[in-house]
Amino acid sequence: MTPIGVGIIGGSRGGWASLSHIPVLKAHPDFELRALSTSRRASARAAAEEFEVEAAFDHYADLIAHPGVDVVVVAVKVPHHRELISAAIDAGKTVYAEWPLALDLAEATELTRRAEAAGVRTAIGLQGRYHPALRYARALIEDGRIGRVLGTTLVASGMVWNGETTRSHAYWYDRTQGATPLAGAALHAVDALNVTLGELVHLSANLVLGRTEVTVTDDRNAVLPVTAPDQISLIGTLESGAAASVFYRGGRSRGDNFRWEINGTDGDLVLTAAWGNIQVADLTLHAGFGADAQVSPLEVPAEYSADIPDGLTGPARNVAALYTHLAQDLRDGTRTVPDFAHAHSRHRLMDAIERASSGRTAA
Repeated sequence: MTPIGVGIIGGSRGGWASLSHIPVLKAHPDFELRALSTSRRASARAAAEEFEVEAAFDHYADLIAHPGVDVVVVAVKVPHHRELISAAIDAGKTVYAEWPLALDLAEATELTRRAEAAGVRTAIGLQGRYHPALRYARALIEDGRIGRVLGTTLVASGMVWNGETTRSHAYWYDRTQGATPLAGAALHAVDALNVTLGELVHLSANLVLGRTEVTVTDDRNAVLPVTAPDQISLIGTLESGAAASVFYRGGRSRGDNFRWEINGTDGDLVLTAAWGNIQVADLTLHAGFGADAQVSPLEVPAEYSADIPDGLTGPARNVAALYTHLAQDLRDGTRTVPDFAHAHSRHRLMDAIERASSGRTAA
C-alpha cells in the first residue's frame, strides 16, 4: 500500500522529534517522512541531510502546503501550537500534535472545535498507554487476574524539574509556557492510569511550589523565579469505586523514580522504572496472585509489542505503536488513537486539578 506522507514541524537535530518520530518513520512500513521544517534555513537543511529527507523548509506554511504531506506533526513548544495546528487544520491535513495540545483549556477547546468543524483527523502524543508492559497489565486486569481493583498508588519523579537548568530549557519552570510538571510528566501518567483503570469521578488536589528559584548553569548561574508547581498531589475515586492517589515530584529521587501499584482483591500489579516519565520509561512489571506472598517479575508476551517495528528503542517504541494504530484508523475509518477530543478531556482534567488545588489553598 502507498505509504502515508508525513511532515514534521520542529524536526531539528537533537530535538524530541529526532529521538522519537523520525526513527519511527524511518522504520515504519505504513509511513514515509517527506518533509521537515525548523525556524532557520541552515538547521532545516542540516536536519534534512542527516535524516535523508528530500524537502526542508524554514517556514511551516511551506511544509503544510507540500503535496506529499498527508499528516502534519507539530513537535514544537506549546505556545506555538495554536498557530501551527490551526494552519494545518485549515489546509485539511491530518494533525498529530505533541501533548499538551494547547496552553490552556480555552485554546484546547478552540482547536478541538476547529478540527471537528473541518472534519480533519487528529492525534495527540499521549503514547504512554501503548507501553507493552502496561498493555499486558491491562489485559491481566480485564481477565480478572487480580480480582476487583481496590485502589492504586502512583509515585514518581518528573526528573528534569530540579534546581538547575540551561537557558534553552528555562521555560519548563514558567507555568505560562505549557511545559510544567503537571502538564508534562504527571498528566502523561494520569492519562495512562485513566486508560487502565477508568476516569476519576471525585478529585482532590494540592499543587505546591517546592522550588522557588532555578539556576541557569550556562548563563553565568543566573537565578530565575519558578512559577510552575513541582510537587503534585492528587487523591480521588475512580469510576469503579477504587481509590487512587498520584504524587509527582520535580527533579529526581535517590529512591524510586517510578512506582505504580494496582491492588485488587486477589492480586497486585507493580510497574517500576528508573525514569519517572511513563511515556518514555522502560517499565518493568511485577505481579502476585492468590496465595503468592510477594510479587515476582512477569515477562511481557511478544504479542504486546507486535505493532512496534523491530530495532526501535527508547522513546520511539511507544510512539511507533501510536503510529501503527493511526495508520489503521486512517485507512479503515476507525477512531482508536487518542485525538484532540481526548486531549480536550485531559485539559479539562488539568483545569479541574488546578481549581481543586486553588480551593484547597483558599480553605
